[in-house]
Amino acid sequence: MEREVGPPNEERLPTPGAEREGDHPETKGYGEGAPSMKRQGDSISDLAKTEEEVEEELDPRIQEELERLNQASEEINRLELQLDDARTAYRRILTESARRLNTLATQLGACIEKARPYYEARRLAKEAQQYTQSAALRYERAVSMHSAAREMVFVAEQGVTADKNRLDPTWQEMLNHATCKVNEAEEERLRSEFEHQRVTRQCHEAEAKVQTLQKSLKRVILKSRPYFELKVQFNTVLEEHKSRVTSLETSVSQAKLRYSGTLRNLEKISEEIHARRTQGPHLAHRTPPLGAEAPTSMLDSEGGTSADTISLLSLQTIASDLQKSDSVEHLRGLGDVTSLDGRGGGGGTFRHHRSVSL
Repeated sequence: MEREVGPPNEERLPTPGAEREGDHPETKGYGEGAPSMKRQGDSISDLAKTEEEVEEELDPRIQEELERLNQASEEINRLELQLDDARTAYRRILTESARRLNTLATQLGACIEKARPYYEARRLAKEAQQYTQSAALRYERAVSMHSAAREMVFVAEQGVTADKNRLDPTWQEMLNHATCKVNEAEEERLRSEFEHQRVTRQCHEAEAKVQTLQKSLKRVILKSRPYFELKVQFNTVLEEHKSRVTSLETSVSQAKLRYSGTLRNLEKISEEIHARRTQGPHLAHRTPPLGAEAPTSMLDSEGGTSADTISLLSLQTIASDLQKSDSVEHLRGLGDVTSLDGRGGGGGTFRHHRSVSL
């Protein structure tokens, strides 16, 4: 078969889109873009490492909570030692008082039991006297509140009757409020008065009983006095130690509450740090692998790289289409400035040669 061959002296033009091996669009794109993508990956990797280092640093809140934890622990240890000492002292005094009282009771004999009703009556009379004093103070406060409420009612009535032609709602509301206060104060005064009268009668009865027993048990009272006086002294000391033990127990409980609160705060901080570390890898930007298209936001940040990528894709499409055609030798006579629509700077003609395979 014959095949038409072009003029031998004509220089064969390179096929558009078929550049040198080193200038292939895809290779060129990767060659030029790879360093930029590598720099981006390095910067993102450095940023991730920096964030990890920041997270690895000790949170200042942890140091503060640890100091509070140590202080609370030291306070608990100190208070518990004091509490143990106070309890030991209380038990020691209790044992010593029981031993001495038993010894004295053995020496004095039956007079102690005979005189016990008198000292019990004295104790009840003292308690009744204390109740009477409390009731008297309550009654005095109730009387004072009742007097103040009545004065308020008087002032409110004067304000209401000041203007006979018009009823002021403010003064009317004040009058109603003052009236309620008077009624409440009156009820409280009556209750406190009744209570004061009751405890006063009990106090008088207790004092009368003490006088009666003192006359009837005068001899055994004198004989047993050392025992009951010593018992009062021991009871006073024991009450003081008991109050100290109770106070220390309260302090220990409060210190343990602070210790538990500090532990809860440390647990919350630990959970927050763990949550940040868990969410950190999802928030970090990953570097696209070689050959993958970079995200639009990353390309835009390179100052126009997005437009270059679009041009590169267009050139690749044109080259692919030209490679599929039968021949591109018809472009041999075109100059560098020849346009794709046939309008060029030169007027040369060309022949189309169809390549035929044998």
